[in-house]
Amino acid sequence: MVFVFAVILAALVLFATEAVPVDVTALGVMVALLLVQPLTEQLATLGLLADPVYVLAPPGADGEALAAGLSGFASTATITVLAMFILSAGVRKTGVIQLLGAKIATYTGDSESRQLGATIGLVSPISGFINNTAAVAILLPMVTDLANKGDTSPSKLLLPLSYASMFGGTLTLIGTSTNILASQITARLGRELGNPELTAFSMFEFTSLGIVVMVVGTAYLLTVGRWLTPARIPAAGDLTEAFRMADYLTEVVVREDSPIVGSTVREAIESSEFDVDVVQLIRGDRVFLEGIGDRQVRAGDVFAIRTDRDTLVEVMDADGLDLLPEVDVTETELEAADTGSNLVEIVVAPGSELVGETLASTNFRQRYDMTVLALRRGEALIRSRMDRTTLRVGDTLLVQGPTESVDRLQNNPNVIVAQEVERPDYRRSRIPVAVGIVAAVVALAALTPVHIAVAALGGALAMVLTGCLKATEMYDAVQWDVIVLLAGVIPLGIALEVTGGATLLADLIVAVAPSLPPIIVLGLLYVVTALLTNVISNNASVVLMIPVAVEAAIQLGANAFSFVLAVTFAASTAFMTPVGYQTNLFVYGPGGYRFTDYLRVGGPLQALFAVVTTIGIAAIWGL
Repeated sequence: MVFVFAVILAALVLFATEAVPVDVTALGVMVALLLVQPLTEQLATLGLLADPVYVLAPPGADGEALAAGLSGFASTATITVLAMFILSAGVRKTGVIQLLGAKIATYTGDSESRQLGATIGLVSPISGFINNTAAVAILLPMVTDLANKGDTSPSKLLLPLSYASMFGGTLTLIGTSTNILASQITARLGRELGNPELTAFSMFEFTSLGIVVMVVGTAYLLTVGRWLTPARIPAAGDLTEAFRMADYLTEVVVREDSPIVGSTVREAIESSEFDVDVVQLIRGDRVFLEGIGDRQVRAGDVFAIRTDRDTLVEVMDADGLDLLPEVDVTETELEAADTGSNLVEIVVAPGSELVGETLASTNFRQRYDMTVLALRRGEALIRSRMDRTTLRVGDTLLVQGPTESVDRLQNNPNVIVAQEVERPDYRRSRIPVAVGIVAAVVALAALTPVHIAVAALGGALAMVLTGCLKATEMYDAVQWDVIVLLAGVIPLGIALEVTGGATLLADLIVAVAPSLPPIIVLGLLYVVTALLTNVISNNASVVLMIPVAVEAAIQLGANAFSFVLAVTFAASTAFMTPVGYQTNLFVYGPGGYRFTDYLRVGGPLQALFAVVTTIGIAAIWGL
């Protein structure tokens, strides 16, 4: 038991600090649990240890221990979540949600109230049927454009977008990976304990409570939440204004006597030690974006460059350049080279190859044919020496490049383009098919004995066979870090039960409140889980807390299923920190938020849900 608690403590620290990616931490947990039994048995045989440590199975059950340790990869929860990623991608590729967004934009106009109501009203129900992370990724560009066109700060809409996707995910079993994982853990505990109360969740098992939570959450975000949500970023049609680039973008002209005349742009400027990027080359009435580095410099060439004022002076002196007076390099100027979009915001996505790397180490400019002009992390703006900054999930980059490069970014799983850019590759003709497949998956799981994992896998296969999704896109659709995370943390819950750790924690909870009624203990479990899920993975929270909740219910003689639901709902409501849930990180950079904004807006919502959910569970399922 001591070893398991040590692993849990180490995992909690790593989950909270993200010193390594959370999926790597989960994999480390699994490996540690698999290694401890055979290694300690060997040490005991050599007389170096009194007794072996058994964390996954009792003595003499080596095969069972190995199966338990690897069970996360064969778990129905893991398989179902994998299939749901593919289903979500099939829907996304049709562009149906973008069509809905366009319809909404014609209704909302410049009314912040209508914009907010439409955002919440669209993402909440959608998140009940496709992965809520995917829902936010799809809707983020639409909501950002909605705000800017309506002269509303994007900050006023993006945090509600994230929150609404989370409580929308409580509507059905497939709304979040947390629900699916909780269902699998509950069913396993029911079998092991012989408790008929503990069964897998049906598709609409808790929809009634989910609707209550959604209504309450919507009312909060439209009233108190709207007042508390700050307008960190001003509404701006011009991205250079939004990123405050006035002092970092300028135009210079090459003098007749310049020493760089005749050399290529790359040799003259881009390969220098100066922190400067050439954004455009203007030669006469022509504007060049592509292949600038290989073009020979001529006298009279005009360069639009990104650099700070001090570096600008050094570059001008060294390379024989003159500053063009009274020139403002705006978005219009930067998009003069083409008829499409050349300047966009992109957000670093979860599982991106960019996470943990720098612009220099990824060779970003050559790899994506894009120039990074600025980086926003929360409210912080970085506009110089960006190549040295280690990238994180949610970082927002202002990038500029050819229209073709912007189009390619739309299909790049490493980033999310934060503005609506017309995409010719939407499979609009497949909209009825994709929506029908999702409906069929839901109906099969809800109305027939077919298991949700089987129904979801069948739906994923149908998405490919019907052309909603290409076979190669199927693998890109899966967030493999989430799959590894699930597979890694599931054995930790098993170890907590096998060693008696869950019983010990339940004893402590019951001992803290020996004279309190079960509904107060239920609320306490909700609060503990909610606090935990704000600093570690929501999936790790249910793995750790559901066994504890079941043990606490047994000791109190209460309804164990009600206690499981309290943990499940709490784990899906990480409102108080940007790191508590992936969707919070999605909007952190584009919204320009501070860390404390999540506590200010999400804290009251978390407290409100603690009361509403606890009372709702007691009223619907009893104690």
